[in-house]
This record gives sequence, structure tokens and C-alpha cells, in this order.
Amino acid sequence: MSRHRYVIRHGQSTFNAAFAETGTDPMHFDARLSELGHRQVAAGRALIAGLPRPDLIVCTPLTRAIQTTIGLFAGIDAPILIHSLHRERCEHSCDVGRRPADLAAEFPQFDFAHLDDPWWHDGPGHAPGVPFEPEDVFAARVAAFEAWLDERQEPVIMAVGHGEFFRRLTGREHFANCEIVRFRA
Repeated sequence: MSRHRYVIRHGQSTFNAAFAETGTDPMHFDARLSELGHRQVAAGRALIAGLPRPDLIVCTPLTRAIQTTIGLFAGIDAPILIHSLHRERCEHSCDVGRRPADLAAEFPQFDFAHLDDPWWHDGPGHAPGVPFEPEDVFAARVAAFEAWLDERQEPVIMAVGHGEFFRRLTGREHFANCEIVRFRA
């Protein structure tokens, strides 16, 4: 049986836009999509239409990834699993998430009850309210997600997530916002 695995980076977030201008963390916790990010998602729908229909869509609990998933896959009949293992490496304000109950209130179509609280890395930080995920913890999480993905039996899985995580997972140097990359057969 042929297996297709795709990784999709979220659309531009308000954090991405502000950081690109200033080079400093704008303190946008759990950043949402920017206006450009919403346009990138709309354009990405055409790309999704040209790919095999997903049997499973897996999305991180960060708001920008959820918004991207909703925009890309609206009207596509496939289960969507919110999964925290492939969340972004916690090193900026945008990588700090929200409590499962808060996410469920905003996105009632998804199940967040299985998530830990907090589900993001929670430890010492380098800025107020921003924990920093150590390299060994991050590397172990990338390996765990790769193993999880390999164990899944669905023929076509599309994972919506984050640039640094996908860079580490695939070895590919850069992911543009809303870029779709086939990862493994």
C-alpha cells in the first residue's frame, strides 16, 4: 500500500509579520494568522485540491495552525486530530499556547480534552512568560512524532504545523508559510 505523508507550515502569523519588521519578539502569545496569512491559506486551498484526499489531518493546538487547518480543509471529509507532539519548539511568545478549555471555547468543532494542561513546554525561560525548550527535549519530541507518524496506518496523512519543527523533522532548511512538502512515501 502506498503511503503519503505531507507537512504543511501554517500561514503567516501576527508574530511572523512583526518579528520580520523588528527582529524582536512582539510578545504575541499563541499568535493568530495575519491578513497575509489568511490570503496564503486561501491560495493554499488550490494546492490541497491537487493532492490525494487525506485520510487523517493532524494539527497542532497553536491557533495559527488551527486557523490554517480550518481554511485549507473546509469541506473536505477527513478526520482532524489535534495533536501537541509536533507543536513548535518553545522559544518565542507565539509558541506558548492556551489552555485546552480556552481552545475548545473558540474552536468547539475540535476535541482538546486529551491535551495536557499545559501542553506546550513549560520550564525556565529567557523572557517573561516565555519558556525555552532545551535541545534534547525538542530532539526527543521530533523523534517521537516521526515514530508516531510511521506507526499510523492511514494511507494519506497531512500534518499542519510549524517551520522549525518541520525543518528538524525533514532536514529541509526552510519552509515558507503555507508551503506543502511531501515527507516520505
